[in-house]
Amino acid sequence: MLSARSLFQEIVGHDDSFQLFCSIAASGESQGGWENARIAALVPDGMRDLAPKITRHGADEDKHGRIFRALLRNRGLAPVPVPPETDYTMLLERRGIGLAHDRLRREEALTERDVVVYLAHSRVTEQRASEQMVLLVNHFGDHPEIGKAVRQISGDEDDHLAYCHEELLRLARAGHGRTIQRVLRESALAEIAVYRDVSLAVMAHMGRLLRWPAPKAAALAAGIRGVYAYERFGGWHRMVGLRPPERRDPLGGAPATVRGHA
Repeated sequence: MLSARSLFQEIVGHDDSFQLFCSIAASGESQGGWENARIAALVPDGMRDLAPKITRHGADEDKHGRIFRALLRNRGLAPVPVPPETDYTMLLERRGIGLAHDRLRREEALTERDVVVYLAHSRVTEQRASEQMVLLVNHFGDHPEIGKAVRQISGDEDDHLAYCHEELLRLARAGHGRTIQRVLRESALAEIAVYRDVSLAVMAHMGRLLRWPAPKAAALAAGIRGVYAYERFGGWHRMVGLRPPERRDPLGGAPATVRGHA
């Protein structure tokens, strides 16, 4: 019987699939770290109070990239190139979601609206990241090889999501509410489609590496499309609501260092 736990166990238990999984994860986190560092450097003067939190967000994501690369090293593996069809961040950018990389490469200050777009996009993608890491913690939180890593990353992702809620609520009170709701909706509808496409691509690669029989691969693909149908029908609404976080200022202070993974 197919289950998330058995699927992840199979991927983690095989060197080639583990190598691809960690390489995709490390690449995505490193891209996120670069994006946040650039946004922090370019925030407008009237929003400079956000720069330390954006910097912290990027530092956490850089740390996650190092953790995934350390998991590879610990098994004697090197990162492999990420297939373009599995590059979640770049596929979102091609749909016009978030701030374009060519914009971030320029030494040109962002606008207040740009920062609102960044936070709204992050609120959507961090929802996905938080949910995925909770799933991994539930199944692998006590795993001797990856348990500590997934617990640490999961805690950080929860903080990132809380930070997005807190800052977007503050900006909504400052008069950006209509823009926030529009960008949240656009980002969520694009994200669920990109997540479906990336999931299908990743599972296709895993299926080839693990030599899955055709019925198993077809069942997994059907499950992914089923999740998309649910999200398109109404599940995406969970990605656009805003609520005060339980812990105030979740990204205040210095980021935690990587321990026990390098």
